[in-house]
Amino acid sequence: MVTLIVATSVDPASIGPAAALLSMPGWHPGPPLQEMSSFVNKEVRLLKHDKRIVLEDHLDKRWEDATGELVNEVIFLSRHVAVSNRPALTIHPIGIPHLREGDVPPAGGKPGWAAPPNPRIGPWLRLLKNIAQSHNLTPEFEITLEATHHGPITQSPTMFVEIGSTEEYWKRQDAAQAIALLVWEGLGLGGGTAIGDWSRNNGKNKVLLGLGGGHYVPRHMDVVLKDGVWVGHLISGYSLPMEDQSQLKGEESKQEVGGTWREAIKVSFETTREAFPGGQVLAHLDHKSFKSWQKVAIMGFLADQGIQIGKPADFC
Repeated sequence: MVTLIVATSVDPASIGPAAALLSMPGWHPGPPLQEMSSFVNKEVRLLKHDKRIVLEDHLDKRWEDATGELVNEVIFLSRHVAVSNRPALTIHPIGIPHLREGDVPPAGGKPGWAAPPNPRIGPWLRLLKNIAQSHNLTPEFEITLEATHHGPITQSPTMFVEIGSTEEYWKRQDAAQAIALLVWEGLGLGGGTAIGDWSRNNGKNKVLLGLGGGHYVPRHMDVVLKDGVWVGHLISGYSLPMEDQSQLKGEESKQEVGGTWREAIKVSFETTREAFPGGQVLAHLDHKSFKSWQKVAIMGFLADQGIQIGKPADFC
């Protein structure tokens, strides 16, 4: 089983960290994948291509077919774009489970799909925060999770690690070095113990499935930053489309609330459970982000699906 790291030469926030990582000891050329070059270090494979990172689908399966090596996880290095232009280092799972068949994905993936979330997301967020602090990147750079969004399509547990939010910061060498160090230490390439290995969860088997809130999921972040917390998909409010039920009164049936929110919850729960075998996936709601009728509908659907709701203390 190998870890596949993916970078693209057309993105400075991707190729910068990749170059910094490849400057560290132990790398040697690996087999090509079509026109893509690869590099090998222990059980890690770094793959470089020259296309948009969200559009090269099935790289895990393509690597397996070409080399016979099974891919255990995929880590994409990428830029982050934000309206605020605020410098940030971010980590997030991928998928667009709320889109309907026939919808056009804005940035790769396919409607109704989500990749299994990489179990390293929570532990690596905490590691990244420590690295950024020790390299004096904070408070200039915000260290944050993002909600589940965009492609490309993968089948293996996946996460994106990003530098944002403008070209000035995408090219920052200190940020690139921090991301390279995150991967180096996080995968144990320097000889230390890898960070975020679910098989070594020390009996902490509860996994946070975030529902609601904005793109940077602050209420879920408050929990995930605590030691020992595991996190799966983070489905923000915009990925839980619910038809406005303000005209309804009383205890109306949750079945009357339209939209693709049920599908988004179901897919995100199932893929999170797949990524954390033996784990107990608990929904963590950003209660204040929902209207009362939305919360009633969601909590009723969770009960129907047998998905328990967790409080912050349940994950620590």
